[in-house]
Amino acid sequence: MTKTVFSPGSATIINAISTGFGSAFGIGLGIEAEAKFSDVGVKCSSDIGADPHLMNLCVEQVLDHYKIGSALDFDDIIPSLDFGNGQGIEVNTKSNLPLGSGLSSSSALSNAVVMATAALVASEFCLEPLTDMEMINMGIVASLEAGVTITGAFDDASASFFGGLTITDNGNREILHQERMPDYDVLVFMPDKESLSGSSDVDRMKLVAPFVSMAFNKALDGDYLEALTLNGLLYGNVLGFDNNIALDALQAGALASGLSGTGSSFVAIVDESSIDGVKEAWASYDGRVIETNVDNRGTRII
Repeated sequence: MTKTVFSPGSATIINAISTGFGSAFGIGLGIEAEAKFSDVGVKCSSDIGADPHLMNLCVEQVLDHYKIGSALDFDDIIPSLDFGNGQGIEVNTKSNLPLGSGLSSSSALSNAVVMATAALVASEFCLEPLTDMEMINMGIVASLEAGVTITGAFDDASASFFGGLTITDNGNREILHQERMPDYDVLVFMPDKESLSGSSDVDRMKLVAPFVSMAFNKALDGDYLEALTLNGLLYGNVLGFDNNIALDALQAGALASGLSGTGSSFVAIVDESSIDGVKEAWASYDGRVIETNVDNRGTRII
């Protein structure tokens, strides 16, 4: 038996690091995870170079929920998991979502691995399926333990899981607002630079908290395009990225543009009349442009 799950990445509207409140929306780039029964133990591998430790922790969260391998500690589960028939679990991923780029690769990876593993185990042993929030929280707990997130990234995780737009209270893991996004085209600019949010300068980002709160209120009022741009410019400046990338996109007609997450990617929401102009504007920078769109479907078995 095999279970395969696709989980989209997400782009930032409000980065939650400075205030604890965030917002994001699903995008068409994502991670596919395949879970199946295999030899004894837990074997995780990724084609995107992600640390398999996070994947292992996600599998452990599911097993712990179902009280599987409860007599083993984590270091023993990885080599020794046995369902009683000489089998363990193997999880493999493939992706078109760049790693360490501000597009929620860790959240997408966690969501995909948790859902695929849970679906496999629940189906095989006729167990109660996990709820949506149980799966999201398992991925967050694993991500925090792996050190790949600062806030738990509930905004990113919920947007990746449900698709569309979510506005969140990350501290309480509460969705304040959720809606389907218009089917915008989205351009992603990837500078020749990687950024891992787990190592970002939190104190520096908190300096702009009052202004990020203004952007957050815009998002709550439905002005999420303005919120995205304002948030992106604030964090881009604090983190030392070239905000001209976003400004050039806006000058070329983008509906919104700014840094996503803690970088290094910039996103631009565009329409038919502006997409070519934004691509042309970004051609002068060192990096690559990826074309995608809004994902309103979220994490799903395929």
